[in-house]
This record gives sequence, C-alpha cells and structure tokens, in this order.
Amino acid sequence: MPKFINKSAFLRIAAVVAPALAGGLILAAPSSGLQAQTSQPPVLPGYWEYTTSAVGSRDTEQKCVRPSEINRFFGGLSTRRYQCTYPVREVGSGNARFEGSCVSRSGRQVRVRLNGTYQPESFSFRGGASVRAAGLWSPYIPATITARRISAQCPANAEYF
Repeated sequence: MPKFINKSAFLRIAAVVAPALAGGLILAAPSSGLQAQTSQPPVLPGYWEYTTSAVGSRDTEQKCVRPSEINRFFGGLSTRRYQCTYPVREVGSGNARFEGSCVSRSGRQVRVRLNGTYQPESFSFRGGASVRAAGLWSPYIPATITARRISAQCPANAEYF
C-alpha cells in the first residue's frame, strides 16, 4: 500500500463498509440466465430466512419469495443501492459460483466472489467482497450467506422479497 494512504483509515473504511455490503452484495446478481443449466428453479418459493455475516457482523432477515421471484432471490438479493453484474455464474448439480462487480449510485465499486452449495430448501455460500477506496482495492473481506426455507406458506404479515 502506498505510504500516502493511511492503512488504519483504509482498514476502518473496509470494516464499516463490509457488513453493509455483505447483505446487499453478496448475492446481488441479476436474474437472467440463472437457469441456463437446469429447467427447474434451484430453490423453492416460500417463506425464507437468510443470514449474512462479514467482519464479525451478522444480519438475519425473513422474506416471502413468490415463484416469480425465485431466480432473483437465489441469483441475487436485489438492492436499491448497487447495480451488479456477474460474468461468472455457474449453477447446477447442487453447486453454485458467482464472480462479478457492483457499483453504487454514488460510484462506489465492489468486487464479489461466492461459491457454495444449494438444495431446494437451503443454500450456503462463502466468499468475500473487495472494496475500492482511495483508488485501491482492499483485500477480499470474508463473508457468508446461509438461507433456509422456513415454510411453503408465508404468514399474513410477511415482508415480500
């Protein structure tokens, strides 16, 4: 790292940004092309709980996912803050791998790498995000997302995906 960049400040920025990015970016992929390798959706619709973890921070949410939203849900938790593209998307036979980049409305850039396994009622991905700050890319910050289908039916007060 160049001497003119304060390493401590850079690491503090990465530590603050990583948890926010983990939830919204770790799977923030567009839905097109997800089923290229299979005719069945990778996971089932219903009431899901998913937990994101990065840099010691955990966040758990529950959402109802409609059949029409399965590809968007599995292929990427959509976010209002980031537009992501994943040139590398390999999904099939219970394994998935995603690599891509995201850009926020303000121009913040993030690289994302994920891989893991899935079943119709659960998935687990490990990987990380690298944040561009002060013109440099941070090392990949470890992150995970795990999800499980709680039920086929959503409660009346459920928040939709």
